[in-house]
Amino acid sequence: MKKKLLSLLVTTAMVAIMLMGCGSSATTQAPATDEKEVTQAAPETKEEATSDTYKVYLITMDQMDQHWVNVDAGCQKAVKELGNVEYKWLAPDTKDDAKQIECINNAVADNANAIILAANGPDAVTAALEEAVAAGIKIIYVDSAAAFDGEATFATNNEAAGKTAGETMIASLKEAGVTSGDIGVINVNAATASCVARETGFRSAFEGTDFNILETQYGEGDAAKSKDIAANYITSGCVGIFGANEGSTTGAGNAIQEAGGKVIGVGFDKSDTILSLIKDGFLVATMAQNPDVMGYEGMNAAVKALSGENLGGTVTDTGVSVITKDKL
Repeated sequence: MKKKLLSLLVTTAMVAIMLMGCGSSATTQAPATDEKEVTQAAPETKEEATSDTYKVYLITMDQMDQHWVNVDAGCQKAVKELGNVEYKWLAPDTKDDAKQIECINNAVADNANAIILAANGPDAVTAALEEAVAAGIKIIYVDSAAAFDGEATFATNNEAAGKTAGETMIASLKEAGVTSGDIGVINVNAATASCVARETGFRSAFEGTDFNILETQYGEGDAAKSKDIAANYITSGCVGIFGANEGSTTGAGNAIQEAGGKVIGVGFDKSDTILSLIKDGFLVATMAQNPDVMGYEGMNAAVKALSGENLGGTVTDTGVSVITKDKL
């Protein structure tokens, strides 16, 4: 009895160590015959998985943003419709390459059949993805792809959406009688491909104008850090501030609110806080993506790939909408 108890304690400790640094949501979906019963034991190995039962992981950049919650919601919707998927959402607590790699490794160790991934950086996770594919795992990208071939990608055309954000800011500045001045840019980091593309598009909109786009400042997608950056931009006399993701946009809007709302703020993503800042006039607009569509289509694509369908690495633009005060 003592030996059995000791063995159980050792096994429990090993599982806990594997999951450190990589958070898991409470949502796990699986095939069920009773509405109250939504959890089903997974096959012990991928080889034992039947052709109509799959274990699929969603791994996002972090768990901070409402954007990722909506990607998860899209996955959950597809899981309920498909009825043959055991689903888990893993993500680091903050945007961190090492922690995201750990999440990928944990999915591989748990015998995942497919991983739906929003890559924090295009290159950092390559080795982990190579190991995953070698283990027979299918890779589907949502929001932001890595520099490694996947079965399919579902994401916003970020450069085009960034240009739309720039054009929206220019129109708002001219409406306010401002035709020149400095523009501040708050981005996540210099590696996240989706946000870098947004900034590229945003800057392109100002070519040939009398506005000056300042050197980008990075807030790691953290609203508090982004607020401090925005406050410094405002103090230096900027006439506009662009936020490249949810945290950046929230921070910019909060700083503009504290400064009295005299700066034009345009950003990315949709959350309750961002919509409130637009309603109150502290942000002019946000580029609202469709993260639920990313998750929904990503999950369906994962099952198609696992069923033997060749998706050809296709890239699907999931669209973007410009949300302003008059559209709330």
